[in-house]
Amino acid sequence: MRVGIQSYLSDVNIDSQINSSQRQLSLGISAIADSPGKDLPLNLCLVLDRSGSMAEKPLEMVKKAAIGIIEKLKPGDRISIVTFHHRAKVVVPNQLVGNIEPIKQKIRLMVADGGTSIDEGMRLGIKEVAVSNQHCVSRIFLLTDGENEHGDNLRCLKLAELAAEYNVTIDTLGFGEHWNQDILEQISDSAQGTLVYIEQPNQATLEFERLFARAQAVGLTNSCLTVELMPKVRLAELKPVAQVAPETIELPIKLEGNYFTVRLGDLMMDRPRVILINFYINQLPPGTNKIAAVQLRYDDPGSNQKNLHSDILVIEVDSQNQYQPQPNDMVQNHILTLAKYRQTQIAESKLQNGDRSGAATMLQTAAKTALQLGDKEGATVLQANATRLQIGKDLSKGDRKKTRLVSKTILHQ
Repeated sequence: MRVGIQSYLSDVNIDSQINSSQRQLSLGISAIADSPGKDLPLNLCLVLDRSGSMAEKPLEMVKKAAIGIIEKLKPGDRISIVTFHHRAKVVVPNQLVGNIEPIKQKIRLMVADGGTSIDEGMRLGIKEVAVSNQHCVSRIFLLTDGENEHGDNLRCLKLAELAAEYNVTIDTLGFGEHWNQDILEQISDSAQGTLVYIEQPNQATLEFERLFARAQAVGLTNSCLTVELMPKVRLAELKPVAQVAPETIELPIKLEGNYFTVRLGDLMMDRPRVILINFYINQLPPGTNKIAAVQLRYDDPGSNQKNLHSDILVIEVDSQNQYQPQPNDMVQNHILTLAKYRQTQIAESKLQNGDRSGAATMLQTAAKTALQLGDKEGATVLQANATRLQIGKDLSKGDRKKTRLVSKTILHQ
């Protein structure tokens, strides 16, 4: 297994007569199999909310979805299950997959009662995954339908950061309308996972299966991107680095001198992580000029190797006396993808501050951006919510959650 990095500049040419030129660099990063092989072993923990609000159909559908995942596991995979209400409990300790009937029976015996303490569930889930976290893909599926009224949201975020340090990805699933979208999104973003909205109970199985398929597609883990900027190149000051696929995530960076690093986590074989970097180039002499060097550090669980490094990828521009623009359509789409996300964020902020008109205007702008991307379903959701605000209606909790989801991705991609 090796890493593949594709690079694209928004424009490979710059004007040699201009003091400063803004450019965006897109990096498509994925795992590439040198030969057909078997999937990496999974180390999966299901952390499931069984609070009182999950009673009857919601919990029954989650049980069905969880059993469906258990049945897809293969020999060599590991499974653990944690349930939580106002307290958390390890229902199935971390173990190799063998006879799954006792595990399925423990899932069937789950009963809904009590409150919600998400951080306690996360703590036990991380502990179980850590039992055997070598040479595998470590994943937590965290599902909840409620606010963390018996827990500490700040502790949730610290646990998500701890999971990332241990090379554990957390995918979050919000069930129904009453979960905290800000907290679940921050958990999944911090732990390089995916935020999922289960709007109706009967969608649970499908969404679990989608996450499971993504986990199976992982070929490399614990990846970290390092970019060296040349002396006349500087990052944009505000949020210069973001992921725009498979989901849009603002990425924190560690900047040291002319280097910066950003953690990416697992790399899939069928869907690259696309990173968008925004920077400025000072005036350069005519001709070809090196502006950056890119390298990726990663682990290859399939070969039991850690701290591997990709070849260094050199990024160059052509400084021209007679500037001829050469825009890249792919990068323009990536820029629009990030714009849709940020426009929706602004709309949410305006709505929270009581500016319904401003929120409606920004949602309309985001809808137009979605249409430019060919994201018709996302545009429909955004425009419908803009119209609701314009005619004086409130957005339901479900409307707001769907808005957040379409801002981060293209629905059902």
